[in-house]
Amino acid sequence: MHALFHKTLCLPSRPIFGYGLYKQSGISYRRFHSALASRGYDEAVGLLNTLQTPFAVLKRQIEAGIKPDETTNEEMRKYLDQIGYSQQDLDKLNIIHVAGTKGKGSTCAFVDSILSQYRKSHDIPRNVGLFTSPHLVAVRERIRINSVPISRDLFAKYFFEVWDKLEAAAAKSEVPHGKLVYFRYLTLMSYHVFLQEGVDAAVYEVGIGGQYDSTNVVEHPAATGISTLGIDHVFALGDTIEKIAWHKGGIQKKGAPSFTVKQNPGALAVVQGRAEERQVKTLTILDEDSRLARVKIRPDAVFQRLNASLAIKLAETALQKLDPKFEICPTLPKEFVDGLEQVVWRGRCELKKEGNVTWYLDGAHTRDSIMVATHWFVGESFQKSGTRVLIFNQQGHREAIELLEELFRAVKSQESLHFDHVIFCPTVPLDKLGRPDSINLYTDSAILAGLDLQRNFAKKWEELDTSSATFVKVLPSVEDAVDYVRSLNLKAQREKEVHAFITGSVHLVGRALGVLEGAEAL
Repeated sequence: MHALFHKTLCLPSRPIFGYGLYKQSGISYRRFHSALASRGYDEAVGLLNTLQTPFAVLKRQIEAGIKPDETTNEEMRKYLDQIGYSQQDLDKLNIIHVAGTKGKGSTCAFVDSILSQYRKSHDIPRNVGLFTSPHLVAVRERIRINSVPISRDLFAKYFFEVWDKLEAAAAKSEVPHGKLVYFRYLTLMSYHVFLQEGVDAAVYEVGIGGQYDSTNVVEHPAATGISTLGIDHVFALGDTIEKIAWHKGGIQKKGAPSFTVKQNPGALAVVQGRAEERQVKTLTILDEDSRLARVKIRPDAVFQRLNASLAIKLAETALQKLDPKFEICPTLPKEFVDGLEQVVWRGRCELKKEGNVTWYLDGAHTRDSIMVATHWFVGESFQKSGTRVLIFNQQGHREAIELLEELFRAVKSQESLHFDHVIFCPTVPLDKLGRPDSINLYTDSAILAGLDLQRNFAKKWEELDTSSATFVKVLPSVEDAVDYVRSLNLKAQREKEVHAFITGSVHLVGRALGVLEGAEAL
């Protein structure tokens, strides 16, 4: 399937692009065709899921050494043209583009929150867009306007407008050679949404890397930012921090100001080299902003204050372009303080209270981020009495065992703290409510069904933790894990607290929030 669609929608008797993948989700041909006709939110997400790369295909690509390259950007530009937009149209969005290993999502959320607060008091920007990934509960979380996920109706409307334009291009054999996969489709759709909805400041989080990421088609961003760099996505980006820095530094653009926080010396040298090569306007290396001294950043940790410092500079740069009256002040304006203190970025160092249970949720999924998340949990719960529970999963990560070992080491660094219960469970791809947002074809369904990975996690934890005081369990679903924790609360004395730390995967945390709060936990 090299083209986005093989045949037009008016010829259902012929092969329709995506049905083979849709079928893997357990959906019949009739329901697939119904999705084209009904055109509601669930139907749009169902069709979007056909653009996921199944685990078996992904595995073959990895084994063959197939990686993103410059053709990814070239094809994205062609798809952009097919839906009726030019590079000049993207310039209207005044994009703030952020890459990094740790903190890029938090940085984007901070920038979005600051700009949204400024908009309330100055009517500038007219509208603020935010594009992030992955989603926790519903795919429409990825495309936000004025800090709110777009509605189900709006998502469906714009999804099918893009779908139809690409279908028409396919009928004329005008689509580029290559398949527009899930993330690339959403990136393309976000441009359409923001341009149609009058967004004039858009914050974009890089998906993977930077240089060949599908968000990297913008040529004239308002500013670019690079958060803390570390080792991640080794197959696609390389096995050293310098190789990874090359990719992340690729979002910097000629004539646009660039900002980064303090980095590993080798990584920083590469970022500086790329800035020079790409003729950026300026590259500024940031320390913690002194104006944050009285601002309540959550969590109150060095890494998050650096993310906030990067966000401040990116927001200030965008506002200098958008508002002729905006001036950088020696103290942070109220809009900046409110934006930083009131930001909502779910599933990242998030505390949720439920009776005597406190849930600590963080979607950390790299070795560096799992250390940060674990130290955050330890810091929050260290002096609190009660039962401690770990719920962990990392379904698709080849270094998943190393991730678990890192978590164990971080906990053991606090000698008086241990988990009373450790639970390993899969992130079930289709929940009991049947929502298509939760379908994930990137994981091996056979391993998922057999709980193989979770059993390996349990075995590894038992090897690491030689104490007999920890109960280690493998459970078949997130629902079962949540029920288990709640049962501990019922068995405990009324004054006894339960502290449950959920980490290892954004999908796990999103699934948990869906279970705890219901389908609309956005």
